[in-house]
Amino acid sequence: MERDVYEYAVIRVIPQMERGEQINAGILLYCQPRAYLCARVELDESRLRALDPGTDPAEVRLALAAYELACGDSAGPLVGESLGSRFRWLTAPRSTVVQTSAVHAGLTTDPDAELARLFDRLVRL
Repeated sequence: MERDVYEYAVIRVIPQMERGEQINAGILLYCQPRAYLCARVELDESRLRALDPGTDPAEVRLALAAYELACGDSAGPLVGESLGSRFRWLTAPRSTVVQTSAVHAGLTTDPDAELARLFDRLVRL
């Protein structure tokens, strides 16, 4: 099977910017040759409360859901953008509670399987 280049970023929750502590809460994966863009998120509320009991988990979940929504066919304001443009917009640096890591690359024969592997390795404990 032919392997294709993919790019990914870890979606992180940083409840108190000044402290810099973070929780990995998702993976955003883009594979241009396969026209694939997908985000998978999961918030560990107990870890969030440990870092900042004052952060509202419902608001964080809403922000995380925006990543999944932006990857779908009804992506709101991003629906007219190419998958590559969406990925670049989603991984652009920002100063918000939900951010992405630097972009990393790899090779895969199955972007869905790679997303699951990265999610299990980098997000789930």
